[in-house]
Amino acid sequence: MNEYEFVKSSYSSDQANTECVEVATNVVGTVAVRDSKNADGPVIRLTPAAWAAFAALA
Repeated sequence: MNEYEFVKSSYSSDQANTECVEVATNVVGTVAVRDSKNADGPVIRLTPAAWAAFAALA
């Protein structure tokens, strides 16, 4: 499995216990996304183009 380096998304709220995601872009061709409140939980892997399309909806 790839070693993702997650950072809190700029789209996440700064308040505790709110909707927060972490994003990793350190693996070529992949954007990995996870819930910051559940770091051991599932990870969604997207192409950079799919992530850009999703982020454009915000």
